[in-house]
Amino acid sequence: MIDTNITIQKDQKQGINSLELGLKILEHISEYGKPITLKALAELAEMSPSRLHKYLVSLVKLGYISQKSDSKYSLSTSSLKIGVTALRLIDPIQIAFEQAEKLHQEYDRTITVAIWNGNYPLVIKWLDSSRSVNVNIRLGSQLSPFTSASGRIFLAFLPEQRRKDILDAFFSSPPALPRLNGQPLNKERFISLLEEIKKEKICRFQQDYLPDINVVSAPIFDADNNISSIINLLGQTSDTPVKKGSVYEQAILNACQSATQKLRGYS
Repeated sequence: MIDTNITIQKDQKQGINSLELGLKILEHISEYGKPITLKALAELAEMSPSRLHKYLVSLVKLGYISQKSDSKYSLSTSSLKIGVTALRLIDPIQIAFEQAEKLHQEYDRTITVAIWNGNYPLVIKWLDSSRSVNVNIRLGSQLSPFTSASGRIFLAFLPEQRRKDILDAFFSSPPALPRLNGQPLNKERFISLLEEIKKEKICRFQQDYLPDINVVSAPIFDADNNISSIINLLGQTSDTPVKKGSVYEQAILNACQSATQKLRGYS
């Protein structure tokens, strides 16, 4: 006879408890950030040292962790192989697009994604807001390295010699000096601006090239600390402040930091 009072949860699948514990131990070692003692690891894993030691013996045998001469444990070759393979399978553009979509949905501002095509930023994603933003830039547009927020960020992080070559070529006969807050920038001041952008990892435009439009942009970095892409937020000057500490600046920084962490395998 079937007891009708018993509820069967079909979506709750039975796993292997010991395997789950072993993987959790690997997570604790990874998150600790440096070699860890048995005692400290036991506290993190909430296990007795004697029980924990049995897991560590197996993980050492399989090459997932190693035991140092001071009896501390750290990740080893097998863990590294899995991590490297996982990083290779990550799609950096898709991650940037996901963050762009989140920003668009939460803030209802125009959001774009740009990559470096070797000489210029290239717009590869464009999400319009419900508010009218009158600009002549669209999907597929190539932007100036000097008069766009994306371009300035890419320039700031280029290898020194490559950046020098681009700056020398431009300032030898500039069609017009780049501006910041309405003020023209000579070569020395522009280089100083790039250093500031590199330090802060953000670039802001307040009506400099787009009338009544503010822009704030930030980079996404890959596992090798190179810029993978840049996310830009555009809005009307009247309702989209982008000054330091503004909600839109923080939103861009948070989105790009989240994407960077994913590309580096941190989440």
